[in-house]
Amino acid sequence: MNSELKLKKNFMWSLVVPTSMGVRITPVNYQPVHSSNMYMMQATSAESNVASISSYLGLPVKILTTFVKDSPIARFIKDDLAGRHMAWEGVEVEQGGPWGYRHQFNIADTGFGSRGPRVHNDRAGEVGRTLNIKDFDTERLFGKEGVQILHLSGLIGALSAETSNFCLELARAAKKHGTIISFDLNYRASFWKNREKELSAAFGEIASLSDILVGNEEDFQLSLGIKGPEEGGTGLASKIDSFKEMIGRVKKAYPEAKVFATTLRQVLHCDQHLWGAIMLAMDQWHVVEPREIHVLDRIGGGDGFVGGMLYAILKGWEPEKWIQFGWATGAMATTFLTDYAQPADEEQVWSIWKGNARVKR
Repeated sequence: MNSELKLKKNFMWSLVVPTSMGVRITPVNYQPVHSSNMYMMQATSAESNVASISSYLGLPVKILTTFVKDSPIARFIKDDLAGRHMAWEGVEVEQGGPWGYRHQFNIADTGFGSRGPRVHNDRAGEVGRTLNIKDFDTERLFGKEGVQILHLSGLIGALSAETSNFCLELARAAKKHGTIISFDLNYRASFWKNREKELSAAFGEIASLSDILVGNEEDFQLSLGIKGPEEGGTGLASKIDSFKEMIGRVKKAYPEAKVFATTLRQVLHCDQHLWGAIMLAMDQWHVVEPREIHVLDRIGGGDGFVGGMLYAILKGWEPEKWIQFGWATGAMATTFLTDYAQPADEEQVWSIWKGNARVKR
């Protein structure tokens, strides 16, 4: 069982997630951006993708964010979060004129067949970079209301000096009140440029406070300075032992953490991937050997994995089910045009794990 994680018994929120919300615009009919004149728009962020698994399956979830005051995009985002059954908390920031603050735009196509997807992030003036710990009452949130898991992302931690401190102070407050801390490193080279020393120190402290660490080989190497996996044979399955060795080095560096996880992905072509996962939980290894999945849109698959794993932890299931449910919700996310999975119920997720795609009447 997950007794070592010590989930809080008295709580208002199962999961709290700080994020910078924005919108994604995607060409219809699998077309590339430069060739399209019709687009779908959705509210999005990597962190709310994670939280969506728990919110759609009925757990109380809160988003910590910030909005541009009187912005129609902010209204669009708020309505979307409400539709995903999420509460939100955040200040309203004055736009400051046409060249002031705005919500980020993520412009991405899905790719098709042998043509890979392309993503263009337009984050100039992003209001989420102003996230500040002074705008949130952490004593109320973690002390009076109670939170079972705080999930942090390196994307938010690296947005700005303010957001780095914001995430660090949230982690300190959560630790003080016995909240489990999950940290998905999510390294982005463009965010770290000319800030390596500052961000290494912040990420290292957050990782030292965390109970759950998630990342791929690049995340652990470049965010935490952990030696990556040794070069192995071809294919994902042959690399599992080297990934285990890398996770072992992470555990030695951050002994307070109890759960370590990474996903494994090999792209055969845009709509056919091999998808697997490795998790070390309380000194026990759990591996999902790479299995074929069919992909409608790959963006959000990793977030779906983390969301499913956290949901399984919150439900108090055995660790073996944490990675299985996470694998399945990650696979499920790639079948949606949104960046996040919208599970109807647990049975639908377990059917994906079992390979049961038969019609349910």
